[in-house]
Formats: sequence, C-alpha cells, structure tokens
Amino acid sequence: MTIRTAATIDDLLHVPENGKAEIVNGELIRMAATGRGPGYAAMEIVVALRQYARQEKRGIAFADNNAFIVRLPNRQSFSPDAGFYVGPNSGMKFFEGAPVFAVEVRSEGDCGPAAELRLAEKRADYFAAGTLVVWDVNLLAADVVRVFRAAHPDSPTVYRKGQLAEAEPAVPGWTMPVDDLFESS
Repeated sequence: MTIRTAATIDDLLHVPENGKAEIVNGELIRMAATGRGPGYAAMEIVVALRQYARQEKRGIAFADNNAFIVRLPNRQSFSPDAGFYVGPNSGMKFFEGAPVFAVEVRSEGDCGPAAELRLAEKRADYFAAGTLVVWDVNLLAADVVRVFRAAHPDSPTVYRKGQLAEAEPAVPGWTMPVDDLFESS
C-alpha cells in the first residue's frame, strides 16, 4: 500500500525548469506550456502593467510562471499568466499572498463546460485569497476580456476589440486597449 503525501511548497521548487504548477487539493498540478497567441497577450498585459507600476510608483507587474503562496483549505498556490501585486517584497522567494489583479489567458483547448467550471472555481479561490480583480482572456471569443471582481463575482464586465479594458479597483486608473492583446501583423 502506497501512502500519498500532500504536495508542499518545496515541491514547487522542484518542478523542472520552465515548468509551471499550482498546489490544489494537496496535489501538484502541472500546467502545459502556452501557445504564441496567449503568450503574446500575457506579455502585452505585463508590459502595460509594468509601465503603470513605474509611473505610479506602486506595486509590481509580473509575468507567467510566478508562484503566489496562499493559505486556503483547498489551495496553496497560484501561478497566473500575468497580473499585479502590491504585497511585501519576498526577495528570491515566492510571492506571499495573492495578487490584487490576476490574469488567466485561455489556451486553445480552454473552452467548453469543464473549462468554464474549472476557471470559475479558480476565480472563487482567487477572491477567497484576496485578489480583487481577475481577467478571463479568451482570444477566440467575441467577448475577449471578461473582468470579474470580488465585489460582484458573477457579473463580469465584458470588453471586445476596439475597447479599453480596465482592472478597477485593483489597478486604479489603468486601462489597456483590447486590440493590443493581438499581434498586429
């Protein structure tokens, strides 16, 4: 009989190089690499947030493959595709606590009822951990950016091409053109 132990934060340190994982329900959940379109969109969000952070002298923009350590009954970490953090500086360690703004960019296969349920559960975890705003970015949908807020988690604001998306109240005054999520060439 094999006794299985719950994954720990130390297990995140041993995910192979460039690997991405989260600890959910005691398991280390490995996440697949992303494709060109979602990777480009996440990068553009990070660049825009970095500019905001420097201008406002507040917070830090972060890119994919960062671990945020949280203490929820069912989740010990997040690894969003992009976002904004205003917590303490942990130096070389993982981020402590949840980001105020998290971005989940859907990959090609992230559609259908199972994906919707999984993403809704993850958003609920983000909000329980203290995240104020979560973007659900779907480059294949007309509703490209759905902005979910902790204050109204079931009533997203929707942004499409040609519009400016925002992340209020997590990133006050910041906006980003939805068109910037797509390569221009």
